[in-house]
Amino acid sequence: MATEYGHGYGYGQEDGRPAEASHRLPAALRAPFEARSWREFGYVLLSLPLSIVLFTWAVTMVSLGAGLLVTFIGVPVLAAALAGCRGFGALERARARSLLRLDVAEPEPLRTRGPGAPAWIGAVLKSGASWRNLLYALLQFPWAVFSFTVAVTLWTTGWTLLTYPLWFWVFPAYAGQGGLQLYGDEHHSVYLDNPFEITVTALVGLLFTLATPWIVRALTTVDGLLVRGLLGPSPLSARVVELESDRGVVVDTAAADLRRIERDLHDGAQARLVSLAMDLGLAKEKLQEDPRAAARMVEEAHGEVKTALQELRDLARGIHPAVLTDRGLDAALSSVASRCTVPVRVEVDLPARPAPAIEGIAYFTVSELLQNISKHSRARSASVDVWRAEDRLMLQVIDDGVGGADVSRGSGLAGLAGRLDAVDGVLVVDSPAGGPTRVIAELPWRA
Repeated sequence: MATEYGHGYGYGQEDGRPAEASHRLPAALRAPFEARSWREFGYVLLSLPLSIVLFTWAVTMVSLGAGLLVTFIGVPVLAAALAGCRGFGALERARARSLLRLDVAEPEPLRTRGPGAPAWIGAVLKSGASWRNLLYALLQFPWAVFSFTVAVTLWTTGWTLLTYPLWFWVFPAYAGQGGLQLYGDEHHSVYLDNPFEITVTALVGLLFTLATPWIVRALTTVDGLLVRGLLGPSPLSARVVELESDRGVVVDTAAADLRRIERDLHDGAQARLVSLAMDLGLAKEKLQEDPRAAARMVEEAHGEVKTALQELRDLARGIHPAVLTDRGLDAALSSVASRCTVPVRVEVDLPARPAPAIEGIAYFTVSELLQNISKHSRARSASVDVWRAEDRLMLQVIDDGVGGADVSRGSGLAGLAGRLDAVDGVLVVDSPAGGPTRVIAELPWRA
């Protein structure tokens, strides 16, 4: 199934989106006033009271449940503790989403094996997500205390020193001293009270103010790692979801190919064979009455047989070409390249043949790309390179056409990327407006 450069690939089209206006101030100077910095600081401030509640709940309920395990009551208490941690986990994901702009998917849901409270209790206790939420409650509390202390200390110190020239008069007016006390003992005291010292104090406050947002951002990065690692889906469950999605793509692709084959058979070879059977029947009836007419009809039927055979060969080549099975990718891709409307250089450097499934996907990937080069790229030449890099089968197709290909626009390239993704493959497109276009496909190497 060929894709189109003009629509699916977007050849010769500009994006048309205006470039983002560059900020006049560098990032280091903008940080203290950006909304992101204040959101992250707010996240740190909220972390301490919430972590206290969560830590208290987790330790109290787990301790109570563990102490009551000698009786039947301990099991539901422990399940309630884990369920509460899951509820707090949902709150923490929402807080990270709103303040840190960190979108973490929900963990795998509880899988109960029946109705009733016993089934629910068993599902909570067996769920890995429940125990990861408990671990988050235990680890997040000491980290929240540390990050809260650091962030509040730096933030208040920075702004206090930066604004010192505006309020230093408070000390001589109401405190009876010259200014902030830098040092003092029984015999000697040093105050920040002259213009030079006040200016230096403000400059030190400026350094603290400029550095604090980046330190807070580093602290919230650790928070993001905790949320993503302990409150999100486990790598195993994420992999299961990915495999289920890939399986759906494979099933849809197979169904689409089956419908295409059925349509081609019905509209092509099957219609010709039906017509051929009718012509042979008429020729049989006329054989006694008009041998010449019968001979002419048989001759026409012979031509129809040749046409039907050619259509069946083309259909079989579209399913799985015989040359690919017999001689491998080098010969099969050379055969495809010979049918391209532009000169194509083919170079295949493989130490051995990959698995038949991977070999077939590689063949049809290159075949689709070459078909689109023929139809829509307006290229003068193209090249195909195939090689093995460690445990990956690499395909590269380059043409000097008009460029502008973009996977994000959907249609052809997006469908091709989905097919490759179904077998853990990757499709990378580099196609600036005006060309050239470079498409690289990676497939897992399976011998």
